[in-house]
Amino acid sequence: MSSERLLDKIETPEDLRKLDRLELVRISDELRQHIIDEVSNNPGHFGASLGVVELTVALHYVYNTPYDKIVWDVGHQAYGHKILTGRKAQFHTNRKYKGISGFPRMAESEYDAFGVGHSSTSISAALGMAVAAQTKGEKRKVVAVIGDGALQAGLAFEGLNNAGNQQADLLVILNDNNISIDASVGALKEYLLDITTSKTYNRFKDKVWRLLGRYKKVGTRARTLAAQIESGIKGTVLEQSNLFESLNFRYFGPIDGHDVLHLTRVLEDLKTIPGPKLLHCVTVKGKGFPKAEEQQTIFHAPGRFDKCTGELIKPAECPKHALYQEVFGQTLLELARQNDKIVGITPAMPTGCSLNIMMKEMPGRAFDVGICEQHAVTFSAGLAANGMLPFCNIYSSFMQRAYDQVIHDVAIQGLRVVFCMDRGGLVGADGATHHGFFDIAFMRNIPGMITAAPMDEVELRNVMYTAQLEKTKGPFSIRYPRGTGVICDWQQPFEEIPVGRARLISEGTDIAVLSLGHPGNFVVEAAKSLRAEGISVLHYDMRFANPLDEEVLHSVMKRFRKIITVEDGMIKGGFGSAVLEFAADNGYSAEVKRMGIPDYFVEHGTQQELWHECGYDAAAIEQAIIKATGH
Repeated sequence: MSSERLLDKIETPEDLRKLDRLELVRISDELRQHIIDEVSNNPGHFGASLGVVELTVALHYVYNTPYDKIVWDVGHQAYGHKILTGRKAQFHTNRKYKGISGFPRMAESEYDAFGVGHSSTSISAALGMAVAAQTKGEKRKVVAVIGDGALQAGLAFEGLNNAGNQQADLLVILNDNNISIDASVGALKEYLLDITTSKTYNRFKDKVWRLLGRYKKVGTRARTLAAQIESGIKGTVLEQSNLFESLNFRYFGPIDGHDVLHLTRVLEDLKTIPGPKLLHCVTVKGKGFPKAEEQQTIFHAPGRFDKCTGELIKPAECPKHALYQEVFGQTLLELARQNDKIVGITPAMPTGCSLNIMMKEMPGRAFDVGICEQHAVTFSAGLAANGMLPFCNIYSSFMQRAYDQVIHDVAIQGLRVVFCMDRGGLVGADGATHHGFFDIAFMRNIPGMITAAPMDEVELRNVMYTAQLEKTKGPFSIRYPRGTGVICDWQQPFEEIPVGRARLISEGTDIAVLSLGHPGNFVVEAAKSLRAEGISVLHYDMRFANPLDEEVLHSVMKRFRKIITVEDGMIKGGFGSAVLEFAADNGYSAEVKRMGIPDYFVEHGTQQELWHECGYDAAAIEQAIIKATGH
């Protein structure tokens, strides 16, 4: 066998389709190794892409992409797709500043049929494409690839329900590996497990598949008979196996998602069957890399690792400070020990948000509800309506998916739900779909919603403590960033923070800077540097975007003609806008410069690179102060 890689000859799926079918096994092995080689050195999402290598190869071999459309759900599983579709040479730039995106992105490639970063969108988007093709009389095939974790979300069920009614030519591939980031939860997981472990059903399924293959090229009457036999056997052998058929989907499977030759034959057969179909593929997340198979949560996105041993490579300088998410997790457990009304809720991110800390000690008071943000919020509302105090932890960008529930089910009813929004601000390599751009703006505008953004770990602890006090009424939102804080000794005794009260960080006479959240630390760094140059900066950590500390604002507006606001949220409608609204409402004419995220979707890079690009890192703040003061 030649030592030259077949993969080196593949620039597009058209090249792949020129290969002999038997060569697909070798291509799959080489593609898996290429992903291992690259991601071990340039960190990204690892296990999910390894698990769909064979499926990726089979899809591009059988379907005429990009004319035929493949819609990947979430995008964690799309690395092999990117490598096979013209981006092999650029893959080393994956998730790097100005490099290719870690997720499918329509502007990046014609093979990326739909941009995605959040889960459960594939079926609805693919259905839209299938209906468009049908309406235009095109023979285009459309495939949605969705994981078992993403199938739990309401949007996925809405898409399935509508697709069954539309009768468009759509194939949904269920990539069933029994895990999203953490282990999958819920009744659907158990249902799929019943299907995959029913030996009786699977014996009959193989016979039915052969029967369908025998009849598919003959008359309609024979095909109808075969379909009726198939449906009857499924309903008799496995009582619950008609979930998808009840939605008018033809269900096929389960099949081995790592048998690339069988996959290609099955996909070719399914191309000839019209209407909505679901192919159930059983895969292993991390397939082909032992450590990733054994430690699936860790190897979802492991950072750098040794590609031979699987050992994780720690940064040369380990951070001395805790992650904000760890501060949240430890603090919530401490508060829950003191307050038996407290419960924790997360939509499928217990490890990512550190709710797993509470889950370990108090499993009956911490809930993973699956990838279902809307349900997480209304479930929290129900808990609050019956006297519990839910701390609902949802990443800032994912909270966008549940905004109606925040207003309709929580805020209008004045329920005490504490929303803890992790990953507020610019998150780094995950890019535009995951940045926490908008939460300051959309939370501060909800009547009765207390909107807080702590500047450091101690402030996060204290604002969480304040939120659970009986005197604190109504909904309360707390946002904090991805990454580490700034205080080593953060596990200090709790102190109440008066709601709507700012704190003075430094006194000054030349200019006033009002910051919200973690960027206050950038202001501290800039002010310290400017002090040596004789520039005196008044700095308030405002703590709250709603309610604002009006006493402090009156004082600042009367004393200073030049004011700078700093936040790690969208400038439009955010904290700085709130300060301008206050000035206008009260007749002040101070010149206010707002610093934060500009009016465009920021792409991916390190947080430091993106803070600099958006112009609110310490260096940018220092220059803004120098310009404003004329020094």
